[in-house]
Amino acid sequence: MTETVLSGSRSRIPYQSGLLGLVSTLAAALLVGANLVTREPIAQREAEDLRASLAQVVPDALHDNNLLADTVDIRDGAQVTRVYRARRQGAVSAVAYRMVAQGYSGDIVLLLGVAPDGSILGVRVLSHAETPGLGDRIEAQKSDWILGFSGLSLDNPATAGWAVKKDGGVFDSFSGATITPRAVVAGIRRGLELYRAHRRELNDATGSAAPPR
Repeated sequence: MTETVLSGSRSRIPYQSGLLGLVSTLAAALLVGANLVTREPIAQREAEDLRASLAQVVPDALHDNNLLADTVDIRDGAQVTRVYRARRQGAVSAVAYRMVAQGYSGDIVLLLGVAPDGSILGVRVLSHAETPGLGDRIEAQKSDWILGFSGLSLDNPATAGWAVKKDGGVFDSFSGATITPRAVVAGIRRGLELYRAHRRELNDATGSAAPPR
């Protein structure tokens, strides 16, 4: 009797292993298929979202090209930043790029639009994890605070002014949430410094586009 039970158990082991392998293979195939089906729609949606965000920091009236198709990668140490260039009749009329600031609860991803003279055309927050009701006032939908950077540059205000008022600068902070606006101001200042360092390269109308990524 015991030998019969053991024999039956041994015969079931290869079957169960084979069944598990089949299920795993089918699951993997389904995941691959789902990825192939959804990859293009997701990419299209991401492109649409980015195009809409770019339009908020680089007005359509400033360019007649497709910003998503006209990019250049600039290197600052180990950091590589992809820059979207706006052109009007072939001449570079503005650029836009992301900057990341370290907020209270994590990364704050900013999108800056900058004119050829180094002044800010617009700033928007693409993503963040700041505290609702406090730090989230950096969003244009929640407050007009982020809109106050338009027209400013590294020379306006002067270097010392690029800080929140609590740190001796000119920018307001939020009651109970100083870290968030402090991070945003610092991120925007670094973005302007990046532009100044690569200004000639970014405004070179003959520059070739970076490969898609």
